[in-house]
Amino acid sequence: MLTLKDNFDRKFEYLRLSITDECNFKCNYCLPDGYQRSHQNEFLSHQEIKHLVSAFTELGTKKVRITGGEPSLRKDFPAIIESISNFDGIQKIATTTNGYRLQKDAQHWFDAGLDAINVSVDSLDANTFHLITGKNIFQKVMDGVSACVDAGYKQVKINSVLMKGVNDKDLDLYINWIKTQPIQLRFIELMQTGDNAEFFDKHHLSGLWIKEKLLNEGWVQKIPLSHDGPAQIFAHDEFQGEIGLIMPYSKDFCKSCNRLRVSSTGKLHLCLFGEQGVDLRDLLVDASQKEALKERILLALNDKKESHYLQSGNTGVTPHLASIGG
Repeated sequence: MLTLKDNFDRKFEYLRLSITDECNFKCNYCLPDGYQRSHQNEFLSHQEIKHLVSAFTELGTKKVRITGGEPSLRKDFPAIIESISNFDGIQKIATTTNGYRLQKDAQHWFDAGLDAINVSVDSLDANTFHLITGKNIFQKVMDGVSACVDAGYKQVKINSVLMKGVNDKDLDLYINWIKTQPIQLRFIELMQTGDNAEFFDKHHLSGLWIKEKLLNEGWVQKIPLSHDGPAQIFAHDEFQGEIGLIMPYSKDFCKSCNRLRVSSTGKLHLCLFGEQGVDLRDLLVDASQKEALKERILLALNDKKESHYLQSGNTGVTPHLASIGG
C-alpha cells in the first residue's frame, strides 16, 4: 500500500481540510478587519470533498480535521461530517470552531459522526474575550463547550493563542478550570504571518515558560499517538483535564510533523507557511481520477521542506491563518 511519507521519513496520517475561509469573528491576531474574500473560486463542493478524502484514506490518512475560517458557516457541514465518517480507515474526525453555533449544534454534529472538537476560547474573562474576538458572546461559547461535554465527544479541547499583555494573565484561571473539567487546554504560540508583523512583535510570547511551570508543579508529559497533532501534552493526577502546548518556534518542532493541509479551494499545502500550494481541484471532478490524484499528492511530498524556518524569521506567503485553515 502506498503511504504518505516524505524525504525525511516523516509519515502523514493527519489531514487538515478547510471547507471555507469565511469567518464571522474579527480576532485581533487573525482577521482584525473581519473576513475579506481574497479569491474568486467557489469553495470545494461536498462531492469534491468526498473524492479528496477517498484518495487520502487510501494513502493512509487516519484522522481528518475539518477547518475554516469557521467551518460551521457551511450549511452542509453536518453532511460533510457524515460523509467522511463513512470512509473505512478514518479513525478520528475532528473540527476547530469559534463556538458560535456550538450551543445549538454540538449534539447534531456528534450524531453525524464528529469525534472531537476544538473550540477557540482566547480568554476566560468575558471582557478580554470580547476585546480579542470582536464578539460579546463569551457565555454563549462557554455554554457550547458544556454542550460538547454533555454530548459525549471523545475529546473536547480549548484553543487559546497566547499573547503577551493580552491574555497571559489568564493562565492560572485556565488551569484551575480544568481541575474538574475533562477538557484539554491548548496554548498556542502567536505566529507571524504576512499581515501581522507589528502585532507579533508586540505580543509574541514563548510557551517554554508554561512548560517549565507545569513540570515544576508535577505535570507529566505524555507520549503522543501517530496521528496526534503537534502539541506537547501534559497530565496531572489531581486534574481531570490536560494541557497542550503548541510551540512552533521551539527547537525541532517540525521533526514530528505528521499533517498535510488542503485549502477550501482545493490546494494541497505541505506546510502552514512558505509555499503557494499544489492545485488538486482538476482531479476532483470524477471518482475515475483517483489514481492520478493520489500520484500528484505523493509527488508533491518530494518538495516538503525539513522545517518551516519560522525561527529564522520566514513567514512564507500565508496572509493569515484563516486563509488555509490554520
